[in-house]
Amino acid sequence: MGQVELGEAASVSKQLILEFERGSRIPHRNNLLAIRNALEAAGVVFIDENGGGPGVRLRDRSG
Repeated sequence: MGQVELGEAASVSKQLILEFERGSRIPHRNNLLAIRNALEAAGVVFIDENGGGPGVRLRDRSG
């Protein structure tokens, strides 16, 4: 998923995504939630810290 697609899915601008990725802008909670929801809808699973630190993986779509 590219910046444009993520921005559209999260209802935020591509510029906002770019600034978050660069670290030049601190994301607001509502924007982070919208981005997370868009990524989860696309199949990303967020993994809580489990001794090795937090992470992400793609959801198993075989089932």
